Amino acid sequence: MSDSIGRLTLVGTPIGNLSDFSPRAIEALENCDFIAAEDTRVTLKLLNHFGITKPLVSYHEHNKRESGERLCARLSAGENGVLVSDAGMPAISDPGEDLVNLCHQKGIPVGVVPGPTAVTTALALAGLPTGRFAFEGFLSVNKRSRRTHLESLKNEMRTMVFYEAPHKLKYTLIDLLGALGDRPIALVREITKIHEEVVRTTLCAAVEKYESEEPRGEFVLIVGGATPEEATPATPEEAAELARAYLAEGMSPSEAAKAAAADTRLKKGEIYRLLIAKED
Repeated sequence: MSDSIGRLTLVGTPIGNLSDFSPRAIEALENCDFIAAEDTRVTLKLLNHFGITKPLVSYHEHNKRESGERLCARLSAGENGVLVSDAGMPAISDPGEDLVNLCHQKGIPVGVVPGPTAVTTALALAGLPTGRFAFEGFLSVNKRSRRTHLESLKNEMRTMVFYEAPHKLKYTLIDLLGALGDRPIALVREITKIHEEVVRTTLCAAVEKYESEEPRGEFVLIVGGATPEEATPATPEEAAELARAYLAEGMSPSEAAKAAAADTRLKKGEIYRLLIAKED
């Protein structure tokens, strides 16, 4: 590797309280050549708070392909860049994961300055089992994708973590209840902010609560996993149906069978044969 190549550093930013920003994170921003940000206006407020002046580059879901190539060109030419998200760790449920992957493909070194992340912070606050958990991020707004996603989680025995915006919370709770049945849930909102709150309840009670109460703030939902009694093994036909849903989303038959096998713990080959037979 050439000595002139630069480095991309991932820097976790505060999820609410700016006092959580570490001295090492400040140093990383002060010493880089440019900062790639999800929303440059949000990042500018952070920079102004700490008296840092650096060039900002827009990098988000809608420009990640073009912007990613441009950023990698600058890094390959010897510049050192920092990647931040609006809040928390970049590349976690964030388009930054594509930039990190692109850097690895091009042989550009990637480093990290860890910082706050809503996933583990909310898990710690929730009081539900944390030994094993599944981070599910945001549910799709596409009805078919959303249904497929939730269907794949019916037998998930690990604690599940979802992100949700306040204006979509009611519908998400209804969908979770419909797909998973009544489960323990902790609704964690406004983490590290003045109105930080943890509501421990059940999915059924949460649906009732937010029918009459307007949700406020960004939410992390911690949902209890299925008990061994609830987690009934999927049949090959159910697995094939799930694979067909993946197929409708654009996956190849092989990819759909592999995804359904991972969800149901059945053999990919068996699911693939049923999938192909149905198509014929």
